[in-house]
Order: sequence, then structure tokens, then C-alpha cells
Amino acid sequence: MTLSMETLAELRQITERYPQARSGLLPMLHLVQSAQGRITPEGIEACAEILGLTPAEVSGVATFYTMYKRRLVGDYHVGVCTNTLCAVMGGDEIFAALKEHLGIGNDETTDDGVVSLEHVECNAACDYAPVVMVNWEFVDNQTPESARRLVDDLRSGAEVRSTRGPTICTWRQAERVLAGFPDDRADEGPAAGPASLAGLRVARERGWEAPAAGGTGAEDESHGPAPDADPDDRAAVAADEQADTSRAESEAKVDEGKHEAQEDDA
Repeated sequence: MTLSMETLAELRQITERYPQARSGLLPMLHLVQSAQGRITPEGIEACAEILGLTPAEVSGVATFYTMYKRRLVGDYHVGVCTNTLCAVMGGDEIFAALKEHLGIGNDETTDDGVVSLEHVECNAACDYAPVVMVNWEFVDNQTPESARRLVDDLRSGAEVRSTRGPTICTWRQAERVLAGFPDDRADEGPAAGPASLAGLRVARERGWEAPAAGGTGAEDESHGPAPDADPDDRAAVAADEQADTSRAESEAKVDEGKHEAQEDDA
């Protein structure tokens, strides 16, 4: 498989984002994966030539990070968290169920090329354990049964939405986003769920407030306003914080409503 002229041009474009061109190596490798489905020798050599590095230096980076794959990845990369909390909550059972259901092992892909399976150490979503990720999008509070339905939907071509994010795209499309070429779907889907907002609810119940931006002194330590802060600046900061909070809370309500509806259907 040959890298297209367009992909080579985009690899060079990535280097222009950074004061030191070699800082662009990580997104460049993601772009190679979006074009070729894995890290190829040709992709390594192209990155090395553009950056003035040796292929060995590029290969050293590509083999260090687990998100870079040396074998072809399916349309949907399913990562099951098997770290401590997810494992205790059922992550190991989910991973075992998916291996049996799909007929593949860790870091393998189904014969139809649709689903790849991998156990991962942590998806950084312990408040929704056990968690599965599909192309790096969260699917929360999973069970062996729901995980089997998830991969069946993916293989059937059905539209699948992440729990806290957009409709799930293909792995190559996700890799292109990681390379820094947005798909304009950053605001699609809820950004937070009830568990993530629990601290915010407690803070409001107890009247806690964050210190004003740029403030110092005793009043900051007690969560009071900074006396020397510009009133207009403080008002702008408060407005921004309220907007972010309101959006997160509204998304949480939508998420709770969907969860309740799913329970009723079940």
C-alpha cells in the first residue's frame, strides 16, 4: 500500500504546527494509521524523511506507544478496561465474553475485518466502570450481555452512539482526528454524566465556590472573591463557568433520562 501524495502533503502540513518539526511525529503516525490501517515500514520511512530522523528513531516511537499498531486494525477497535476497578466490577468477564463471542484473542481482528479486540489497562473513566471504548469513545457501565450486543451492532452496520460523545466513526476516521484533522463533531453528544457531576452537586449544596481567576490571599483559601480582581473580568469568568456548568448539567439530565428509558424498556 502506497501513501498518496495527499497524505504526504498532510504529513508535511503537520510539521508546520510546531516550532520543532519533530514534535509532530505522534500525530504524523496517527495519520499514517488513518491512511494505511497500521504503522507500515513505508509510513515510518516517510515520517523519517520528512523530519530528518532515522527510520530507527521513528520506529522506536511507534513501538513504544500502544495506540500505534503494527497489524491491521478492524473498522472498530474495541478496548475493554481490565484495570483494577473495572476488573472488580466485571471487566474481566466482559473481555472473556467478547473473546468467546467474536472468536478472537487479545489484539486480534475478526475474519470480516470489522472488529478488533484489546484489553487495556485504564480508560480513565473509573466512575463508569466497567468501561469499554470503541475507537477511543466511551461506552459506560457495560455487562457481558450489553458488550455482546454492542459488537453485534457494530458488525451489522447499525449506528452506535457512545455514552459521552459522538456517534462512533470508523477507526481510520478516528485516527485522522487524532492526527489533528477535526471532523467537526467535538460537541456532538453529552460531555458529562451524573457521576462526573456529583462533586459539583455537593459543592452547590454546601455553598462552595471556586476562587476567582488570578486571585490570591486568605479570601481565596476560603473560596471567597479576590478583592483586587477587575469586576468585569470576574463577571466574564463567572459567566463562562456558569455556561459550562449549565451545559454539563443539561447533558447529565438527558443522559439520566435515556438511562431511565432503557431500564423501562428492559
